[in-house]
Amino acid sequence: MAALASSSSSLLFSPPSLSSSSSPHTPRLSLPSLPRSSPPLSFSLSISPSSPSFLARPHSTPHSASSSSSSFYVNAATAEKKKVLIVNTNSGGHAIIGFYFAKELLASGHSVTVLTVGEEGSDKMKKPPFNRFSEIVSGGGKTVWGDPGDVGKAVGGEAFDAVLDNNGKDLDAVRPVADWAKSTGVKQFLFISSAGIYKPTDEPPHVEGDVVKADAGHVGVEKYISEIFDNWASFRPQYMIGSGNNKDCEEWFFDRIVRGRPILIPGPGMQLTNISHVRDLSSMLTVAVENPAAASGNIFNCVSDRAVTLDGMARLCAKAAGRDVNIVHYDPKTVGVDAKKAFPFRTYHFYAEPRAAKEILGWKGTTNLPEDLKERFEEYVKIGRDKKPMEFPIDDKILESLKVPVAV
Repeated sequence: MAALASSSSSLLFSPPSLSSSSSPHTPRLSLPSLPRSSPPLSFSLSISPSSPSFLARPHSTPHSASSSSSSFYVNAATAEKKKVLIVNTNSGGHAIIGFYFAKELLASGHSVTVLTVGEEGSDKMKKPPFNRFSEIVSGGGKTVWGDPGDVGKAVGGEAFDAVLDNNGKDLDAVRPVADWAKSTGVKQFLFISSAGIYKPTDEPPHVEGDVVKADAGHVGVEKYISEIFDNWASFRPQYMIGSGNNKDCEEWFFDRIVRGRPILIPGPGMQLTNISHVRDLSSMLTVAVENPAAASGNIFNCVSDRAVTLDGMARLCAKAAGRDVNIVHYDPKTVGVDAKKAFPFRTYHFYAEPRAAKEILGWKGTTNLPEDLKERFEEYVKIGRDKKPMEFPIDDKILESLKVPVAV
């Protein structure tokens, strides 16, 4: 069952272009239909403080044969400045979303307060991205800690134009924040959901409007905020990468590659997944804040626009580290292990596309996984993790079952 990865396997997969008929969403603001030979245009509205006139500047976007409408977004430099509250989780991979989002909003001239769950002096705050919150403060933002269940007290009664809940995974956790936001007149409510709520499909990738798991906690939140807010939007991320991330994904591969160990991948290794740089997630959120009318009432897959195979991820990590890689495939049931504990990604196709963000918000992704992994490996070495003593008991069990020797 042991096998080396085939060099002919594709590392990255580009999705086909989107047609308007394949998406349940339509832009809130549209132009008359353009000839099929002409690509659709998206515009940014520039407002000059010295002139009452508006200047619409076209931006070329990839042509979609059946698309007949155009997206609008407002340039960050000229958008109305907002007061934004980010309710940020204190654990897991999603914490980095709030960190990047805050920094991007501040760079665009908005006012930002980050409310992190828990206490400032806790051990969790000594880890990234929390130990880098000084970057938010130095950029003009405010950081506070407290209980989202009493968000009004935590923020000292301050009022906000927009609120992002990047903490709750079910309605019990989000309802207090949403109810407080509604009662204080917040104009826009945003929620970080998850692409994990989609049911597995025979037709990947997942697109907005695909069937979701009805009992998923995030689904209940999306339904609730859609009922109580006039202006709301939900964002469904997948796996993410970026400086300050505290969830082991690429590090899982680096740990084994630098120690000359095989990369154990359950299944054939050609399963597709999506890994996005967190700057893309934060930029999508920022566009939504700056163009609330377009974002309102929509669900967005908050992901990059390329997929990567599991084997491809292993090879890209090895390339970033400047090392060779030995990929071994196995059947978790045959070797008697729980794949969730043995491998950092889902073992089936788990791939979504950001169609709604492109069509409705005019958003464009910038994720470049090979280059982004180089950045992460540099940080990996910088903190000395490549020299840290490690044991791999689950890997050893799998290799023993497969009768694959491991060099000591």
